Amino acid sequence: MSIIYIISVFARELPGYFIFGWIFMPVTLLLLLLIVYFRIQLSKVDKELAMLYDPRNTLPNYDINQQKTWRSRKNANK
Repeated sequence: MSIIYIISVFARELPGYFIFGWIFMPVTLLLLLLIVYFRIQLSKVDKELAMLYDPRNTLPNYDINQQKTWRSRKNANK
């Protein structure tokens, strides 16, 4: 008896609703839930990256850092 024969007998004797209801549907739902979960996680990361690399936040931080270096140079020169 080969494995192909066993699988064919199993497939012939197994009702179609069992294959659809107990094998196909849970696997499909699991894959859809994984897709939704990873899509939500990706949108969270995209929002964080957008806040991190916002060009409006770069200039004020640059000015503050520049002022700190100027003050430290003035204090060092005195």
